[in-house]
Amino acid sequence: MSDNHETVAVEEEPEVHFEPVVKLEAVQVKTHEEDEVALFKMRAKLFRFVKESNEWKERGTGDVRFMQHKETKKIRLLMRRDQTLKICANHYVTSEMTLTPNVGSDRSWVWNVTADSSDDCAGPQTLAIRLANTENADRFKEEFEKAQKNNADLKAQAAPASEEEKKEDEEKKEETKAEEKEETKAEEKKDEEKKDEEKKEESA
Repeated sequence: MSDNHETVAVEEEPEVHFEPVVKLEAVQVKTHEEDEVALFKMRAKLFRFVKESNEWKERGTGDVRFMQHKETKKIRLLMRRDQTLKICANHYVTSEMTLTPNVGSDRSWVWNVTADSSDDCAGPQTLAIRLANTENADRFKEEFEKAQKNNADLKAQAAPASEEEKKEDEEKKEETKAEEKEETKAEEKKDEEKKDEEKKEESA
């Protein structure tokens, strides 16, 4: 007794190609890091102090870097979180900042920032950074202080230029005032001459 096998014809599905309704062009996102050079990079964990709850909250783990602008030569501290690459610290390193050891740790530093430009917590912040070991903490402090000196020197160099500009502005103002006085005198003289001519015509 033989088995009856029915042969089933399988139809091949036709390849269907859909053209996208809207063509999206690749957009280049600028991070402003294109104009900078990384002077220093080190793995770290960042925290910020929350006054409302009086506690430290973790900001993220990633590479902390000191970035120097190619033209202005100013240095900022920049740190992005791993994976998401969100900015958790972004500010210029100024001479007003003071690194102080975190209580009970020889590999952690605390400092205050008047204007941090992070992705989700911009504004004044108290930050703490924890490095892998004491050696790394010392290296971070050394680079931090180098950045402070660099930015302070740039500020000092810019100050005399500003003074010169002020002096030039004052001189220009004085020149303008002198010219205006001369113009006023000339106009007054013309008015007097005109009045004299009118008097002569009346008397004639």
